[in-house]
Amino acid sequence: MPYRWPNRSPPKIWHNNCHNLRFPEFVINAPLPSTGITPDAAYPPAGPPLRIALLGYRSAPFSGGQGVYLRYLSQALQALGHQVTVISGPPYPDLVAGVTLVKLPSLDLYSRDLWSVGREELQNRLGRKEWLSKLSGGFAEPWTFGERARDWLLANAAQFDVIHDNQTLAPGILDLQQAGLPVVTTVHHPITRDLRVALVGEPIWWRRLLIRRWHSFLAMQKQVASQLNHIVTVSAASAIDIATDFGVPPSAIRIVPNGVDTSLFRPLPTVARNPHQIIATASADAPLKGLSVLLHAFHSLCATWPDLRLVLIARPRPGGDTEALINRLGLSERIRFVSDASHDDINRLYAESAVAIVPSLYEGFGLPAVEAMAAGIPLVSSDGGALSEVVADGGLRVPAGDSAALARALQEVLSQPSVAEDLAARGLMRAKTHFCWSVCAEQMVALYRTCIDRC
Repeated sequence: MPYRWPNRSPPKIWHNNCHNLRFPEFVINAPLPSTGITPDAAYPPAGPPLRIALLGYRSAPFSGGQGVYLRYLSQALQALGHQVTVISGPPYPDLVAGVTLVKLPSLDLYSRDLWSVGREELQNRLGRKEWLSKLSGGFAEPWTFGERARDWLLANAAQFDVIHDNQTLAPGILDLQQAGLPVVTTVHHPITRDLRVALVGEPIWWRRLLIRRWHSFLAMQKQVASQLNHIVTVSAASAIDIATDFGVPPSAIRIVPNGVDTSLFRPLPTVARNPHQIIATASADAPLKGLSVLLHAFHSLCATWPDLRLVLIARPRPGGDTEALINRLGLSERIRFVSDASHDDINRLYAESAVAIVPSLYEGFGLPAVEAMAAGIPLVSSDGGALSEVVADGGLRVPAGDSAALARALQEVLSQPSVAEDLAARGLMRAKTHFCWSVCAEQMVALYRTCIDRC
């Protein structure tokens, strides 16, 4: 059932040739400090310390970019001297000491069986909304989290100077802005991209209906995003897509990149590389992540490299498309899936591998690419979305969706040690020079202060 918008005016749709837009607030090639997140690297605040509420409707600590974003942004903001409270639905993030976590429980139906929900839980209107939506193939968590977050924050508004929402884009968040509270929202990229790729890749009509049903929350997100005053995103490519797909005026969008924790993702010179192991981090059953492209490229290389093995930081859905493709290509004995890995585990896997691959058809930023560069491993990446501007000369780039080009690039890195060494050195230098959470946090604080001044 579609969401109805009582007592709300329709969004103002902004039209322009978005390919000609310019977002000058941040240039990824600008020189930035090479420090990681440590108290010594913190910049003195440009004003009094802020009390920041940082929101995330779903914040798994070691899988999915949103949990990573909340952990490291909150850590960097705290290192700059600010007081940070993370308000999250389950799964909850893993935060550093000193950052407060407020848990807003939901039914968390993506970690439990739909039929395990008891009558008492269904007596709550928001729990009932989540249950009925999941039963019918929908995804109500952003909407229900927005309702819970609005109620909690309105009751506790005096504790905070600014509210920073991480891509909930729900009416409850808009209500906070309309109540006069300073609200900043991060949109990593519009999920409209995911929807288009998923529909193109699904030939069965009734499955396309299910895909559309699950993505029905996009109507809500478009409506809300077009009315928000302060949106921050992580790349110029994502900014253009937000303006185009969500009808957001460019004047409401600022660009602040993601960072990488170089104390975690770093070269491990004492760990020997396996010349026959390649590695990728990609959501196994999300078409946008391009894993099928990588699997076809990997299959074509196996004839030349009989000992080649692939490590995937992912968890495939049992019986899903990824598992079916692996079986069809006869690759099950050559692939190892690793799930729930800590960042230390992932960094060690990078150190053990000969090359890292980011095969995404589209990325709003591409944090795995930056982490691989920081780990000092040769990187082969697609040019999907923001990956071209993020990777630049820190890796070999191939056209998104081109498995043959990906196979050729991997062949070049695997067969030429000098190329691999050069790529590793250039990627490491780029990660240290251009992507730093302390700088990200400093730019975010400047945006917070602008938002506060305009309220």
